[in-house]
Amino acid sequence: MGSKVADLLYWKDTRTSGVVFTGLMVSLLSLLHFSIVSVAAHVALLLLCGTISLRVYRKVLHAVHRGDGSNPFQAYLDVDLTLSREQTERLSQQIASRVVAAATRLRHFFLVEDLVDSLKLALLFYILTFVGAVFNGLTLLILGVIGLFTVPLLYRQHQAQVDQYVGLVTNQLSHIKAKIRAKIPGTGALASAAAAVSGSKAKAE
Repeated sequence: MGSKVADLLYWKDTRTSGVVFTGLMVSLLSLLHFSIVSVAAHVALLLLCGTISLRVYRKVLHAVHRGDGSNPFQAYLDVDLTLSREQTERLSQQIASRVVAAATRLRHFFLVEDLVDSLKLALLFYILTFVGAVFNGLTLLILGVIGLFTVPLLYRQHQAQVDQYVGLVTNQLSHIKAKIRAKIPGTGALASAAAAVSGSKAKAE
C-alpha cells in the first residue's frame, strides 16, 4: 500500500495520478460551494449512472448477439473481502498499538514530561490560531492535497539543493533548541536521567 501511494504521489503513472488528483480537487472545490451531503449524493449518483449504463450496454450487446451479457464488474464482485482470523488479529493489534502510541505522545506533551517539547507544541497551536483566522479547514485541506501531489515530485527533481538547505535549517534549530534547554532549570538533568535510563534498558536487553 505504501509503495502504491508513493507511486501515486510521484506520478509514476501519469494517468492514474491525474485522475486521482483531479477527482480530489473537484470534490474539495465542490465542498466550498455545496454541503457535504449534496456533494456525496451527486458523486454517488454519477457513479451509479456510469455503472448502470455500462451494465445495460452489455445487456443490449447480448440481446443483439454481440456479447455474452456478463457483468463487466464480475472480476471485482468475485474478490474475497473477508478477513481471516489471523488478519483480523493482526489488524486489531496494529490499530491498538497506534492508539497507545498516540495516547503516549499526547500524555508526553500535555502533561509536560519534557518542558521544551510542550512549549514547542504550545507555540505551534498559537501559530495555528492565526492560520485559522485566515484559512478555514477546507482551504487548508485543498492546499495540502496540492502539496502532496507537487512537493514530492519537486523534491525528487531538486533533491540535492533541498537537502542542503534543510540540513542548514535543522542545524540552526538544533542549536537554538540546545540553547533553550540549557537556560531552562532542570531540563538538562531530566535529559541526562532519561539517557541513563534508556542506556540501562539497552544493557539489560
